[in-house]
Amino acid sequence: MKHAPVSSYTRSALPTIRWILMPLSLVCFLLTSLTNEPAATAAQNRPSQLRILTYNLLHDGPWSGVFENGTHLEERLDMTIQELRRLQPDVIALQEASVSRTHGNVPQRIADALGYHMVFTSATERIFGIDLLDRLIIWVLGFKEGPAILSRYPIIASEVYDLPRCRYRLDPRILLRVEIDIPDGPVQVFSAHTSKGDECQLQRVGEVFQAHRGTGQAFLMGDLNTGEQSSVLTGWQKEPGFTDVFRVANPGVSGGTVWQDIHVERSTADRRVDFIFLLDGRNKRRPIVRSSRLAFDRPGRLPSGAALWPSDHRGVIADIELTPVEGPRMSQRPD
Repeated sequence: MKHAPVSSYTRSALPTIRWILMPLSLVCFLLTSLTNEPAATAAQNRPSQLRILTYNLLHDGPWSGVFENGTHLEERLDMTIQELRRLQPDVIALQEASVSRTHGNVPQRIADALGYHMVFTSATERIFGIDLLDRLIIWVLGFKEGPAILSRYPIIASEVYDLPRCRYRLDPRILLRVEIDIPDGPVQVFSAHTSKGDECQLQRVGEVFQAHRGTGQAFLMGDLNTGEQSSVLTGWQKEPGFTDVFRVANPGVSGGTVWQDIHVERSTADRRVDFIFLLDGRNKRRPIVRSSRLAFDRPGRLPSGAALWPSDHRGVIADIELTPVEGPRMSQRPD
């Protein structure tokens, strides 16, 4: 196919057009770079917002692997998933997360429904500390429970700490830690469920938590089975950088989180035992608590119309403004 010939005028004009366009292109490039640079710098320095939540699920009891215990776990689980979808937390610390023959792996079911990463560890498998005997008990019951942590961001490491049993010999409790890879650096998250009135367990939890200062921002969440007047918790808050997130955001508010009768209409939760603690990561500017409030603070309905609360606990949710921080990463991988 033949092309139309290029006129001599067009050939002579091409060099001139090129010399005009080249400086114009350079000016446009420089203007674009100068315009975008402040925006890029601002985006890079913009702090991250992290929404975190702690919640005791109220499992269906140690015999729920054998028979139904009457706590409507399936209905409560549906309520929990729906509310978590509405709240959209980035990180969730669960207590009384259970695995049973009747209901399957509850924390995994929640994680799958949300599309989150998850680590779960059973405290029940540590009753006697004899592996074969503990496995036999779990097999007979068809039930185990413990803490879990769910995250929309990748979980890159995990670790489990056995807590001392100073008060109840056959009541094993553990502390679960995970390292979460958020865009601004590593975040350490702990989920705990300590025995009622066991102060030495709380002491150990505090020691482990504070040992991770300097590894990025760290959060301790869970059902600590004691009030904020506890001598241990009071001592924590005297430590530099140790913050009771809900109390900072809600001075003077009772914030009762426990002993809700799940079958009545009215609220009966009147004691605060569920906490979120922030440990400053030794950054130049500390994280800021933007807000904190109670979650799961209203009942749902059974098909009959009767009231049903999703748990005998309230959840605690908080919005935290983080600052970019780098810290050493832990090497242990999640199970």
